[in-house]
Amino acid sequence: MPGDGKVIEVPIDEREGPVDLAGETVQGEVLDLADLRGEVVVVNMWWSGCGPCRTEMPMLVEAEGELAADETEFVGINIRDLAPENAEAFERDLGVTYPSIYDPGSERLNAFGRYTPYAPPTTWVLDREGRVAALINGPVPSKSTLTTVVEDVLEEPVDG
Repeated sequence: MPGDGKVIEVPIDEREGPVDLAGETVQGEVLDLADLRGEVVVVNMWWSGCGPCRTEMPMLVEAEGELAADETEFVGINIRDLAPENAEAFERDLGVTYPSIYDPGSERLNAFGRYTPYAPPTTWVLDREGRVAALINGPVPSKSTLTTVVEDVLEEPVDG
């Protein structure tokens, strides 16, 4: 059942522990979300055969270009594609320059705990500690919606 694209924001005091997720990217490199702690991370789950994923991807690429590169990172999680070449072609066709973890069996999605998605696309915004701060279950409604959510998380106080 696809999501409705509504933004669910998680209050700071209700956030669970950091998302523990690592894997090999579509390009064959290792990526660990723990290495991105200290930055706000946008994680987008997609599949090359998903129409809404194809539709929202240009918004994600634009948002990545607009947000402060020294404070935000974008990461994809590619599911269901049985060959990384399919995922690579999708990224190339749509101008995606950020890395995507290749997870054809969707096993790594359990790392999101109670925020594990039902279907692609799903987008999470992780705070500087790697915790889910916001979730969009379904297509991102607009680029400005996503950038506003990320900017709100960037403005949160940093402990310590």
